[in-house]
Amino acid sequence: MAHVPVLLNEVMDFLAPKPNQNFIDATVGDGGHAKAILEKTSPNGKLIAIDRDIDSIIRAKSNLKEFGNRVYFINDSFGNILRIVEENGFGSANGIIFDFGMSTNQLENSGRGFSFQKDEILDMRFDPKNPLTAEVLVNDYSEAQLIALFNKFGEEPKAKIIARAIVASRRNQKIKTTKDLVEIIERVVKRHGKLNPATLVFQAIRIEVNQELAEIGKALAGVPEILSSGGRAAFISFHSLEDRLIKNWSRDLNKKNIVKILNKKPITASIEEIKINPKSRSAKLRIIEKA
Repeated sequence: MAHVPVLLNEVMDFLAPKPNQNFIDATVGDGGHAKAILEKTSPNGKLIAIDRDIDSIIRAKSNLKEFGNRVYFINDSFGNILRIVEENGFGSANGIIFDFGMSTNQLENSGRGFSFQKDEILDMRFDPKNPLTAEVLVNDYSEAQLIALFNKFGEEPKAKIIARAIVASRRNQKIKTTKDLVEIIERVVKRHGKLNPATLVFQAIRIEVNQELAEIGKALAGVPEILSSGGRAAFISFHSLEDRLIKNWSRDLNKKNIVKILNKKPITASIEEIKINPKSRSAKLRIIEKA
């Protein structure tokens, strides 16, 4: 299944790429946003395409091959964006796009247990070199650590009950697959409305395994240094923890006159986009401009 880039029209309207400008796609995924930017920045605009997931880099290379050496593909975390820019002699960027969502391919085809709707190994790593897997986490973290994790990164109201059930279950048998974990959760938490009871727990585990919020924090520290004057950065988040981080960071820099906030309230997907791409329902877009 092809990945559909979220809020593409809105991102392009705000970033407004022009011929020969340089951009960074810090989360290139399958290259949907990058392709639209490269088309606008021809003939000589360069783009750094970053992704921690080597499979995403392979797909992006294939999808963006028409742009040749205008694209620098970097298999690394966007948390290292400042070092990446320096090492590639990129200078300043006219714009940066961060899309913190999972790609369709990661959810549907990676086999790494990102989705609770598939029975796969408990991995959840973007980077296979990372020693911490979801399986290690659910089997080795103490009950107190699990409660703290589900509270902090999942904002899960039943954190205590779920953590206790995980610890009780693993005494008898190691938890190895997404199905194992989902069954434990469903035994102690009943579904309310559309939200699967495993949703927030899977989110919390994935954030912890990949240190996602810490990596966002590292990246944000480098953004003002990388952007040229008047350059813009767009951030697409998919849950309140990410959105809050971006909102507070941009507000703090706005007070210091380092950046201007271009939209006080986050931009969300239109009804038309949600119909075509239901995953866009929870997307929130914030844009800043370097003063």
